[in-house]
Amino acid sequence: MSLMVDATFLASLPKVELHVHHVGSASVDTVGRLAERYPGGAVPTDPDELARYFTFTDFAHFIELYLSVVDLVRDADDVHLLTSQVARDLAAQNVRYAELTMTPYTSVIRGVPIEAYTEAIEDARRAAERDHGIVLRWIYDIPGESGIPAADATLAYALDHRPDGLVGFGLGGPEIGVPRAWFTPHFDAARAAGLHSVPHAGESTGPETIWSALRDLGAERIGHGTSSAQDTALLAHLADHRIPVEVSLTSNLATGVVASLPEHPVLAMRDAGVVVTINSDDPPMFGTTLTREYGIAAELLGLDEAGVVDLVLTALAASFAPEGVKASIESELDGPHT
Repeated sequence: MSLMVDATFLASLPKVELHVHHVGSASVDTVGRLAERYPGGAVPTDPDELARYFTFTDFAHFIELYLSVVDLVRDADDVHLLTSQVARDLAAQNVRYAELTMTPYTSVIRGVPIEAYTEAIEDARRAAERDHGIVLRWIYDIPGESGIPAADATLAYALDHRPDGLVGFGLGGPEIGVPRAWFTPHFDAARAAGLHSVPHAGESTGPETIWSALRDLGAERIGHGTSSAQDTALLAHLADHRIPVEVSLTSNLATGVVASLPEHPVLAMRDAGVVVTINSDDPPMFGTTLTREYGIAAELLGLDEAGVVDLVLTALAASFAPEGVKASIESELDGPHT
C-alpha cells in the first residue's frame, strides 16, 4: 500500500536529475518556435497538433519522432535557445543539479560547428548557474543508430573540444541491431581521459545488453536497465557492485517498454537491493516532469516523504557532481521542504 506524499512537498524538494536528454527536453513552446524557424518539416507548429504528434505507438515510433525534433536544431542559436530553456524548466522544479545527455553529432552534421556548439552550451550552462542556481554537467552521447562514424566523431568532440562541463560518455538510440561491443574502443578512450561511462542498455532489449555494457563499456551507471529484472544474477551483480540504474517510469510506459506501472521492474530492482535513481528522460515528449516522476515513484514504491528524500540522496550519491555541490544539496535536504 502506497503512502501519500504531499504535492507541495514534491514541488519544493531539491532534486537531482541524472538521465534527461537535451533535445528530448524541448518544451512544446520551444519545439513550436523551432518548427516556425524551419517550416515545411514533419513537426507541426500548432500546440494541439504538436501534442497529438507526440503520441507514440512503440519505441521505434518514438525514435522516429524524436529524430524529427533533432532536425530542428540546426545552428548555434537553436542550441543556445534549447539549452537555456531546458535549464530554466529544470530549475523551476527545484532541480539543483542535472547531468544533461547531449548528442552533438546530430547538430554538427546539420551544420553547427563543434566549436560553436560547445560555446553555446557552455554559455547557457554558466548563465543557468548564475541566474537560476542550477548546476549543469554534460554527458556526450553516441547516437547508436549512426554507427561507428558517429562514435568516432563524438569521441573527437569529447577529447579535442572538451567543454568544462563534460563529465560522462554515453550511448543512446535504438538498441536492437546496435551491439554495445561495437563501441568498446571509444569508451576505453573516453574513460582513459577521465570521463565516466554511462550507456543506455536493456531498455528495449534483454539482459545481455546490460551485461555487455558492463563488460565491454565499463558502465558505471546503466541508463534504463529495464530488462535487468529478467535475470536474477544480473540484479545481484548490480546490487553487489552498487551500480546505479537510471529509471524513467513514464518514459518506459509511453514507449511500450513496460505494459503498466504496477508491472514496472523497478519493484524487482528495489527488492533485489539495486541502487535505483528516478529520472524523466524526455519529459515534455512524455507529458511529465521530474517532480511528477518522484510522485509516481512514491506511489509505486510506497514511500513517505523521508523515502522520497532518500531517492534524491541516492541520485546525488550516484552523480558526478563536484563535492561542494553535493554538500550544498545534502544540507538543503536536511532542512524543511514546504
